[in-house]
Amino acid sequence: MTSRQTVGASLPGPPAGLRERRKQRTREALLHTALELFTTRGYDRTTVDEIVAVVDVSQRTFFRYFPNKEAAAFAAQDAVESRFLLELRQRPCAEAPFEAMRHAALDTWKSIADTAAGDLPVELRLRTYRMIESTPSLVAAHMRRGVDLERKTALLIAEREGLDVEADPRPRVAVAAFSGVMRLTGQSWGRRQDASVHALRELTELHLGLLRTTLLGPWRTASPADHGPGCCPCPFPADDSGTPSRERA
Repeated sequence: MTSRQTVGASLPGPPAGLRERRKQRTREALLHTALELFTTRGYDRTTVDEIVAVVDVSQRTFFRYFPNKEAAAFAAQDAVESRFLLELRQRPCAEAPFEAMRHAALDTWKSIADTAAGDLPVELRLRTYRMIESTPSLVAAHMRRGVDLERKTALLIAEREGLDVEADPRPRVAVAAFSGVMRLTGQSWGRRQDASVHALRELTELHLGLLRTTLLGPWRTASPADHGPGCCPCPFPADDSGTPSRERA
C-alpha cells in the first residue's frame, strides 16, 4: 500500500537533536561575534545590526538568544556563575561553608579549562573582562550582578547550614569576604600576561588561601618587643618626655 501525505500537513523538520545543535551554533556565532566587536570597536559603538550582519541572521534571531546587548556582554560570566552555584550545591554537607565555596570556585575553573576547546577562547574571555571593567555603561551592571550573585550564594550557604539568612548574618558575612577575594583575583588576572584558566585557578587558590592568615594572623615580620610599647613602630620621633612629635604639633 502506498502511503499518501495528508493535504495541508507540514513536512517533517530536522530531528530535534540536529535543530538543537543548529541553535547552539547560531548562539555561539552571535556571542563570539558580539564579544569580538565589543572588545575591538567598543561596547557602546557596536550595534545589534552590525553583529547580525556578520553572522548573516536577522535582528529577530539575535533577540531570540539575547534580550539585549548587555546580556551578550555578560553571557560568559553568566555561564561561570551558574557553574559555580551548581558546584557549590553539590559540595559535601560536611564541608565548612568557606571550604565549600573555595572548592566550588576551583572546580568551576577546572571545568572551564576542560571544556575550553568547544567554548569561548580564554583570550577572548580575558578581553571581555577587561572591556567590562573599563566600560562605564557596564560597570554599574557588573556591580549589580555581583550583589545578586552574593545574595544567591548566601541563600545557598544558609540552606546548606540550616540557617535563616535574615536572622543569622554569618552566611552573608562569609560570602562578602569570599566575593571580595574573588573580585581581587579577577582584577589581578586581568592585569597579567598569562591569560590562561590555569593561571586564574592558581590565583584563586593563592588568594583564598591567604584570607585566614590575612584576617587573623599578625602582619609584622618583627616582634612588637623590638619596637617597644604599642602595636607598631611610630614614624614620628619622640622628645625627651616620650611624646611623639605628631602629638606635639
